[in-house]
Parts: sequence; structure tokens; C-alpha cells
Amino acid sequence: MKWFNTLSHNRWLEQETDRIFDFGKKAVVPTGFGWLGNTGQVKTDVGTHLWITARMLHVYAVAAGMGRPGAYELVDHGINALNGALRDKQYGGWYACVNDEGVIDASKQGYQHFFVLLGAASAVTTGHPGARPLLDDAIAVIERYFWSEAEQMCLESWDEAFSKTEDYRGGNANMHAVEAFLIVYDVTHDRKWLDRALRIASVIIHDVARKSDYRVNEHFDNQWNPIRDYNKDNPAHRFRAYGGTPGHWIEWGRLMLHLRAALEARFEMPPEWLLEDAKGLFHATIRDAWAPDGADGFVYSVDWDGTPIVRERVRWPIVEAMGTAYALWSVTGDAQYEAWYQKWWDYCMKYLIDYENGSWWQELDTDNKVTTKVWDGKQDIYHLLHCLVIPRLPLAPGLGPAVAAGLLDCNAK
Repeated sequence: MKWFNTLSHNRWLEQETDRIFDFGKKAVVPTGFGWLGNTGQVKTDVGTHLWITARMLHVYAVAAGMGRPGAYELVDHGINALNGALRDKQYGGWYACVNDEGVIDASKQGYQHFFVLLGAASAVTTGHPGARPLLDDAIAVIERYFWSEAEQMCLESWDEAFSKTEDYRGGNANMHAVEAFLIVYDVTHDRKWLDRALRIASVIIHDVARKSDYRVNEHFDNQWNPIRDYNKDNPAHRFRAYGGTPGHWIEWGRLMLHLRAALEARFEMPPEWLLEDAKGLFHATIRDAWAPDGADGFVYSVDWDGTPIVRERVRWPIVEAMGTAYALWSVTGDAQYEAWYQKWWDYCMKYLIDYENGSWWQELDTDNKVTTKVWDGKQDIYHLLHCLVIPRLPLAPGLGPAVAAGLLDCNAK
């Protein structure tokens, strides 16, 4: 039974995509895009987060490229927000969190700034006049504060004034840097962004994770030595969980295949390890995290021997798994990846998709019942594009640029 590149399946994906786009519109607040609760209401008590606003700018740039009425207005709103309350006009960069009264968290987080870079680059594809100036500003901040020429990797965070940075180095922030760098390359055609993405992947995946059975370490000291017990006392941390976070392993796999495709599009021979390691990450994620306790679903985190730590099933890992299954199938043609994709969609339909309240549930317990141990609410709709839109596109150029170029469903029959 074939789903990939069929018009019938893609029509279903498009219907679900439009439902998700409509849900996300509820996030609009004066300061950007808010944190959505389970029924689509904005959780006003948590403020406006930079990462959510930037990701939603990216989402609605894709929606605008798909010709969705009203999406361009949301792109405009996102750009205005990143030039408004979230922007630090004194020291540069963007605040981590604000509300209607002012700044809640003035720190400068790499993870969040890389989403500004992604959102701005995606917005460029819409033709919005404010998008390229925003991208240029974001690039300047990344170049000055977050890309380390000495380390050839990305730094994690700074204080408000960009006077002090952490000794900690984070794999999660660097992974999202790779994601953003690929789109920046697509809109600027500056080869250095591919070189940087390849360098980051080589360190975190090919040099470190491959030697650990593809259990990706995300916590490093300032010399890029793995810190294996980081956050052991806080294992369910949302952004720096202890141990391995398998959803990131499989997400890495897709990003590496996008990088491979971008190099091929330049008529260059990509390193063989990009595909080899993408396969390794995919199968390691299934080995350690898929239904290890008998119930379907991906556990959130595992120890270094693969033992589950946080057993809750968070939404984004399976969403990323479906995107990577498509990417591997598109490169290899191996039917096993389509079989996994179909299995995971059946799981999502049964447990995660919420037709009554909108969008998808963010977290389930070990019995696949809704819970909030790690996440509360339905923050944003960014990850969902990776199972709803990625399977309708080639692997290069990246998401927003590919949609803007009219490549949606280009291979569907």
C-alpha cells in the first residue's frame, strides 16, 4: 500500500494542514504569538516567548507560500513583533520572553535566536519588505555572538548585555542552528552556511553520537567534551533533558538528509556518512524509544544504555519521526520507511489528533492518556509541518523556499 507521493494522501495532508493553520491563528497577541492552551486559548500567564513567536513566523511564511488567505498578515504580525516588544534596542538581539508590561526574561538564548534566523529566512520567501532587513539583523547577531569562529560551533546563551556567556555548550541549540542555516543558505546562496551546518553535524553526530550507538549527547563543556550526567536531578527538563532525547536523534536524521540534498543540488558529492548516520539515528530511535514498555509511542528520554527515563509520549518526536521516514524513503526507496510512516500516522490518528479542541495533544502518559508532566498546552504548530508538509516536497531546497518555488506535490501522482 503506497502513500508517499500519491495525490490522495497529499490531499489528506493538506486538509489537516489547513486545520492546524486555523488553530494557530488563535495565538496572535499584541507582543507576538502566545502560548496556546489545550482548547486554543492563549495562556496569558506565561508571557510571549521568542521561540514561539519566531517559529510561528516561519509557519505562516510557509502558509503564505501555500496561498492561504490571511497568512501574509500573520507574517507581517510576526515581523512587527520581532521588531517590537521582543527586540532589545539597547544591547541588540532579542529578549527570551516579554508580556504587555515589559520584559520577563532578558537573557539572550541561542536556541531562540536560531528560530529568529529561521523565521526571518522563511519570511524572505514571501516577498515581505521587512523580511530581508530582519534576516540581515539576525545574521549580524548570530555572527557576532552565537557562531564561534574559534570552535566552529555555536554558543549557547548570553546575559542581557551580551557580556557573559555560558560555559555550557548545547546540542539542541546547535541542531536548530543547522535547521536555520540550511534555510539561510537557500535564500542567500552563501556557501558558508552549508559548511557550518556540516561542521556541527560532524561533531555532534558523526564524531560523538555514532560512537555511542547513535545515542545523541546534547550536553557539552566549553571544550566540547560530553557531560553525561547533566541534569540528572531534573530529567524531564523541556530543553535540556538528562540522557538521550530520541526525538532529537530522529530529527537530526532528517536535517542531515536536507544537508545532503543541498550539497547534491550544488553538484557536489556529499560525505557518505550523512546518509549512513541518518539511517543509524532512525533505527536507534526505534530501538530505544518506540514502545519499550509495551505500549505504542515514543518515550521522551532514555539513559545511556537505552533504558527509558521519562516515559511520557510527547507529540513532537513522532511528528519528527514521520518527516524523517519520508526523507529516508525519498533517498533510498526502502519500503520499510513508508511502513513505519503509516504505522505512526495510525498511532497519531488514534491518540494524538484532537478534533474536538483543535490541533494535537502535546503529551500522553504511558497508557496514551493526556497528561502534562513535561508540557502543558499546545504551544505552537511548528513541528507539525514536518509530518504534514515535508512529505509533499523534495529535500532541497528547504521547507519555506521549496513551497515558495512551487515544488509542493511536484512528484505526486
